[in-house]
Amino acid sequence: HAVFETPDIDRQIDYFTEVVGLQLSEKQNGRAFLATKLGDLVVQLEKGSVPRCAKLAFQAAPGTDIAEIKRGVEAENIACELRNDATPGVPKLVTFKDPKDTVIEVFADQTPIGKNQQVRGIGPIKLGHLAFVVDDPKKYVEFYTRVLGMRLESFVGGTPPVTRQAFKFGNQKINLHVRGHEFEPKAHTPVPGALDLCFIASLPLDQVIARLQTLGVPIVEGPVMRTGATQKIRSVYVRDPDLNLIEISEPA
Repeated sequence: HAVFETPDIDRQIDYFTEVVGLQLSEKQNGRAFLATKLGDLVVQLEKGSVPRCAKLAFQAAPGTDIAEIKRGVEAENIACELRNDATPGVPKLVTFKDPKDTVIEVFADQTPIGKNQQVRGIGPIKLGHLAFVVDDPKKYVEFYTRVLGMRLESFVGGTPPVTRQAFKFGNQKINLHVRGHEFEPKAHTPVPGALDLCFIASLPLDQVIARLQTLGVPIVEGPVMRTGATQKIRSVYVRDPDLNLIEISEPA
């Protein structure tokens, strides 16, 4: 899941529940936890002075020894910390920072934080993939492949279509945008740390478009064909109130 800081947490909650169709599972101490209708945590909101992506959380294979993960990170001379019950549904995690100073959390076991609740909006079933901006891709490749064990792959995509790179892990991926050489559409302010989210909708994309039009939400681009984490997808792009780029997709 992704953790965003925002100056107006209530406005972001309204957007992610009313437009995107996530459920507000919990709100406490200036933090809000938003999940899919299946109960999977996908977005966490925290109060901050400026909009930014503050953390990314990844799940290792269930049952993996968290202490072993911590030892592996420390073997790379990276400072890390073991935390208990820091996030609803996640009993233990290891936290450390990537080269652009984004906090990384790795956990093994997770329980749903709300399941089969009625949702409004589009009602995504899962987080499809992420995209973030980097300044020097070499140091990120080193970190995300060696430390986190992701696989670097190349694919053709974007507007216009060009060869791009992504970190693949499980059935998801992180697309790379190099600062100064971004692809359209891109983050409103494409600086290292900016993050785009892709959600796989539970509705056909034509119904998603109709829903967005009813709500008066402008479509930045689409519908267009894109390369998803596991297959081709058909997508539209919108922006949330903090101007984060949100891609909403259906399998093609």
